[in-house]
Amino acid sequence: MEIGIYTFGELTSGTAGQRMRDLLEEIELADQVGLDVFGVGEHHRPDFVVSAPAIVLAAAARTTKRIRLTSAVSVISSDDPVRVFQDFATLDLISAGRAEIMAGRGSFVESFGLFGYDLKDYDALFASKLERLLEVRSRDDLGVFPRPEQDPLPVWIAVGGNPESAARAGLLGLPMALAIIGGYPERFAPFAELHRRATTEGGHDYRPLSINSHGFIAETSQEAVRTSFPAFKAMMDRIGRERGWSPLSREQYLASHELRGANFVGSPDQIVEKILFQYEIFNHDRFLLQMSVGTLPHKDVLRAIELLGTEVAPKVREALAAQAANR
Repeated sequence: MEIGIYTFGELTSGTAGQRMRDLLEEIELADQVGLDVFGVGEHHRPDFVVSAPAIVLAAAARTTKRIRLTSAVSVISSDDPVRVFQDFATLDLISAGRAEIMAGRGSFVESFGLFGYDLKDYDALFASKLERLLEVRSRDDLGVFPRPEQDPLPVWIAVGGNPESAARAGLLGLPMALAIIGGYPERFAPFAELHRRATTEGGHDYRPLSINSHGFIAETSQEAVRTSFPAFKAMMDRIGRERGWSPLSREQYLASHELRGANFVGSPDQIVEKILFQYEIFNHDRFLLQMSVGTLPHKDVLRAIELLGTEVAPKVREALAAQAANR
């Protein structure tokens, strides 16, 4: 299993410049401690610092050696798919073949008006622009340059709660990143099955599945909660005021950390247990953890990345290797 991190570059304190420099340091450390993937999401709001993931990842490419660098996500519906391909093909050349695109609808809609699109065309835009992205990826006779080092350049589809999106990803022969940020994980098992079934129906070989979730790691579960809850609550309550959600209570936050909960907050051993628990449900190939839901102290984020890379990931890989050997 590949294990990594994704972030939206939340900015709830400090300056955008300092947050960006901190983010680059986080990516460098993730590479140094042996994590497999780092994803950076696209937003167009004052409380997030990343609106151009490919540029951030290109900066990180020069100071990292092996970690894969992906958007998480690129809001393809309101972007130019040719330009997205060119940006990530360029990143692929800079990084010596480590770039990926994670295409999705996004969790906010500000980009539609910003770039002159009508929100009522939400579904049609996604379908047509994804088709165009895949076309320029597969054909080198369309005048779209540069061509990436990887052939093809990996494109994942990010899916939340839409079964049609899971089926589309499978029928197109694309890997799927399934976001689980609330509810019991077993409720999402049909999405994984739908993706695999559609992949077969589309005449494609097996395509990977990623599970993407919120969480935070510290030496103890108490420390993980104490550090992460204030930042998590501040961010979720800010978004919740826009969407009509009730404020997040500490009890709700703690409940989400139980084995069957959505969040991965706790000690390294607790995180290992929960990843393996979900592996029994999904048999997934990749796990990505968003640890900066709200701006946390930079030193604590660095320590959490270190724990994920040096303690959690090796134990998960060892356990899965032992399972495979015993089959």
